[in-house]
Amino acid sequence: MTRKKKGKSNKGISNLTNTILSILKKDRNQSFNYKQIAAKLNVNDASSRNQIIKKLAELTGKKEIEEVERGKFKVVMNAEYHKGILDLAAKGNGYIICEDFEDDVFIASNNINKALNGDEVEFYVYKRRHRGKLEGEITQVLKRDKSEYVGVIQLHDKYAFVIADSNKMYKDIFIPINKTFKAEDGDKVLVKLEDWPEKADSPYGKVIKVLGKPGDHNTEIHSILAEYGLPYEFPHEVEEFANNIDTSITKEEIAKRRDMRQDLTFTIDPKDAKDFDDALSFKIIKKGLYEIGIHIADVSHYLQEGTILDDEAYERATSVYLVDRVVPMLPEVLSNNACSLRPHEEKFTFSAVFQMNDKCEIKNEWFGRTVTYSDARFAYEEAQAVIENNITLKADEIFQLDQINTVIPQEISITDKEYNTTPEIAQAILKMDELAKKMRSKRMSSGAISFDKVEVKFNLDENANPVGVFFKTSKDANKLIEEFMLLANRKVSEFVGKKSPKQTFVYRVHDEPDDSKLANLQGIVSKFGYKLNFKDRKTTSASLNNLLKEVSGKKEQNLVDTLAIRTMSKAEYTTHNIGHYGLAFDYYSHFTSPIRRYPDVMAHRLLQHYLDGGKSANEAIYEEKCKHSSDMENLATKAERDSIKYMQIKFMQDHKDENFAGVISGVTDWGIYIEIIENKCEGMVSVRDMKDDHYAFDQEQYAMIGRNTKTMYQLGDEVIVKVKNADLVKKHLDFTLIGKNE
Repeated sequence: MTRKKKGKSNKGISNLTNTILSILKKDRNQSFNYKQIAAKLNVNDASSRNQIIKKLAELTGKKEIEEVERGKFKVVMNAEYHKGILDLAAKGNGYIICEDFEDDVFIASNNINKALNGDEVEFYVYKRRHRGKLEGEITQVLKRDKSEYVGVIQLHDKYAFVIADSNKMYKDIFIPINKTFKAEDGDKVLVKLEDWPEKADSPYGKVIKVLGKPGDHNTEIHSILAEYGLPYEFPHEVEEFANNIDTSITKEEIAKRRDMRQDLTFTIDPKDAKDFDDALSFKIIKKGLYEIGIHIADVSHYLQEGTILDDEAYERATSVYLVDRVVPMLPEVLSNNACSLRPHEEKFTFSAVFQMNDKCEIKNEWFGRTVTYSDARFAYEEAQAVIENNITLKADEIFQLDQINTVIPQEISITDKEYNTTPEIAQAILKMDELAKKMRSKRMSSGAISFDKVEVKFNLDENANPVGVFFKTSKDANKLIEEFMLLANRKVSEFVGKKSPKQTFVYRVHDEPDDSKLANLQGIVSKFGYKLNFKDRKTTSASLNNLLKEVSGKKEQNLVDTLAIRTMSKAEYTTHNIGHYGLAFDYYSHFTSPIRRYPDVMAHRLLQHYLDGGKSANEAIYEEKCKHSSDMENLATKAERDSIKYMQIKFMQDHKDENFAGVISGVTDWGIYIEIIENKCEGMVSVRDMKDDHYAFDQEQYAMIGRNTKTMYQLGDEVIVKVKNADLVKKHLDFTLIGKNE
């Protein structure tokens, strides 16, 4: 529904002080008389003019403005202006994140001044406070965060409006009728902002793509991608370029590499994986000493700098993993074929090879380009079955998977020829599992934090409709792969990072958690009876690990896991190494997934450059590339979360008549959020729908409390809910509260 302009009242101009100051601050170098201010306010009656004249005199007396010449005023320039990023709330108010202040600065909706969520803005801070927070006003928009929005178009005779899907877009977008791109009324579209005239209530834009009808599955998935500016297909010329790359394994290229085709090599991946970008090799050198190779697809061999293919990969920076599809960084000819370490195929790889003893001490390391041959492909479930059964075989026996099919999930094809093994591979898996557990134990004792958050997954039918929910957890086979990938990432980073003089490299860094966030976490988890110790880094890590272990399997696990992760700083890419707090590594980079992450491609190129004796690369150029990669990773993560939310709502549409037990996962002044225990779907109960009493939000207790009955609904309480509304278009899941689950 389009918003109507409110008419001006000559009885009294609301918020006149802030309005006048806003006008003067916007053009700080100009002076204005009362007539010019009245014109900007679009008032011309005597009462309004008198109000402006009186207010100008009052502000002059307070020395907030000055009369620079007779009847002409300017803002007093003793105020300090700051820059920051606007984070808008759904109600139109916002908060500015600024390095100059420890806390966010509150911005009331009438002081937003046409800024939009995520914009870089200039702002002024008032002397007064809002609920204990600094309060300010935006004086100008320095840089728009985005210019494209997804929404539903409403057509009129001579114009149209697009109502944005995002609840943080507080204005409908005005579309001239000749810029609707032939969209039909009610279509979901992608619109680009073009202008926001000074006196216009809404920004102006044009439709650049029609996405389809709201509620249609592909429309909604494409809308999620479009909302974050993520593509869902490759340009024709990029596909054509990739298809014409020579992907043959030539003798000339093999001669330039270390030939490791005779080494026992295999992959362990999810059962539905289509690209395999890492493989492990295992060789016994002598008793108690092993050579283990971590072999990574040599994407940089095919992805040459300066090509349209590399430009496209850089712009994407990452693959995007939505619930029902993967939007790859590289075209299929590379991601699923040439660069995929498929079984029984020779491949060009970039390897980190280590000689390691039973104590996991590295006796020798080697990095460089290789050619490898994968002897077998394992699903995680199959490798897990080998580990759990502790299979030990004689060297001349052939290990058949049907010997252990009782512990392999039925959906795994155990008769597929692709899945076969030998005693040597089984023994390699067991030895590497043993070493991985020792490496993990050492990492934990050094202060690493064990975030094994439960992942929500969906069983989909042939039409991508969710027919079931299941949870993915990390087992020994997953952790085996994780530890050896971490080893490669750490050692590559150390190899470059410890050189003198300093050489530019791409690091994956993770800063220490903020003290105020840790204190907030303590306040919340104490409601569940948990205690944390933040005396120093070691006790902080230990108590966080203990917390995550204690909540495992309990109803509040997902909530506490999520809160603990939010407490952590966000990992990012940079050329400035500060170490990785969560992993307890002084040096860490991403090297092991170049098919799906561009920073890994950069790491490969830089490592080879330095192996060839090259000088340090331009730090400024790589820092800019790191920032872009971090930004794109953040957008991809948001899209992935939105796709999960969409699928959860779609799943709940078919369960409207059922009661569910849930845990209160959030409490706000407008309602309570509840996460259903059995499927992790989260929805909201509006305070307006809690009709058995008048409820008020108690911030101290993280609770909604009834005024008359004193009934309390507190964070972590278990309740019974029913689906009230599952809106796929707005991506809202609303619950009706049945009561407490006694």
